[in-house]
Amino acid sequence: MAETFKRAELSNGLRIVAEVDPAAHTASAGFFVKTGTRDEALQDMGVSHFLEHMMFKGTDRRSAEDINREFDAMGARSNAYTSSEMTAFYASVLPEKLGDATDVLADMMRPALREEDFQTEKGVILEEIAMYKDEPTWVLYESAMESYFASHPLGYRVLGTTQSITDLRSDRMREYFAKRYSADNTVVALAGKVDFDSAVAQIEKLCGHWQRTKAHRDATAPKVAGGEMTIEDAKVSRAYRMMIAPGPHEKDDRRYTAFVMTQLLGAPDNSRLHWALIETGLAEEAEVSSDPKDGTGDTRVLVACEPDRLEEVWAIVEREIAGLGAVITEDDVRRVRAKAATGVTLAGERPEGRMHRLGRQMLTQGTYTTLREELDKIERVTVKDVRELLEAMPMHAGAPGRLVATLKPAAG
Repeated sequence: MAETFKRAELSNGLRIVAEVDPAAHTASAGFFVKTGTRDEALQDMGVSHFLEHMMFKGTDRRSAEDINREFDAMGARSNAYTSSEMTAFYASVLPEKLGDATDVLADMMRPALREEDFQTEKGVILEEIAMYKDEPTWVLYESAMESYFASHPLGYRVLGTTQSITDLRSDRMREYFAKRYSADNTVVALAGKVDFDSAVAQIEKLCGHWQRTKAHRDATAPKVAGGEMTIEDAKVSRAYRMMIAPGPHEKDDRRYTAFVMTQLLGAPDNSRLHWALIETGLAEEAEVSSDPKDGTGDTRVLVACEPDRLEEVWAIVEREIAGLGAVITEDDVRRVRAKAATGVTLAGERPEGRMHRLGRQMLTQGTYTTLREELDKIERVTVKDVRELLEAMPMHAGAPGRLVATLKPAAG
């Protein structure tokens, strides 16, 4: 791995980081902003995602058509996303086009936020919300997270609700933008064949006038609500069940253990739930995942099956969770470690993958860890580590903070 890490910070607090690889054939740039649904007021739920859309609607220098045409002309692969904790905008291009891509991205980060565009895009987002209401796993996920995190913003819906988006005003969006999209709340990540000094000079020219706002986030771990909840819906024909339980936060090295544990229990292939439920035909879906967050984290189990088999399927899930610590072997952990190492390395082979990893890492942790160092941490996970995590953050029936949510066809 020949990448060289570079870092700079502008006087306004904007951080610029890069993994420079002179042998790469492409280059990637991304603007990562520490803002998401977690940072929203209840009345503004969905504003972060709405803003992501508005970034593509034009600036004082470019129209929406200009942005699309310029990205297309340079052959860029560009996109954006919003999560509960961050929003990112990025592009991957040939190295000689990196300056052009950075120029467009930086300009997009200061959108015009015109009222006409706001009203037009509001209709688009309302249609998106309506579309996702037909996705059973999405309906269950949103409802479960809302219940699990109770009144905490981590339980807010990324898209917002029909009511919150309908009621949202453009002046509220502008206030949110001015506060959260500040220089000191943003990281610019670069990867691939990059002239770092030239890139920093360009970014300083483009973004050096951005304001510093000292945007704050309360990262205190929220209280979570356990228990059970059930949704009945006449439109669904399958049964879905999701379990959510506490997991390691993003600065807790036990997140590597959680990754290994979830792969052992519920990876899409060659995991205990896969062999017990998918290969036997009892369930159509059975997966386990870990999601480290700022100051908190969670572990999730999701199954989907025929309604009349749900309790049989869930009894097997409970059995596998309860017995995992006793049955796993060092060979099991070694297999997962090897598979994880391959997956992480493949994801990091391309500049675009390294750019995403670097941007997220610097935004959430503020420190740089090489891919090799991350692989070493995964490779050091042992059976003992997994057992200790299961004891410290149990997922079995009756465990504190565990929520089980069900979506099934309406009776009758």
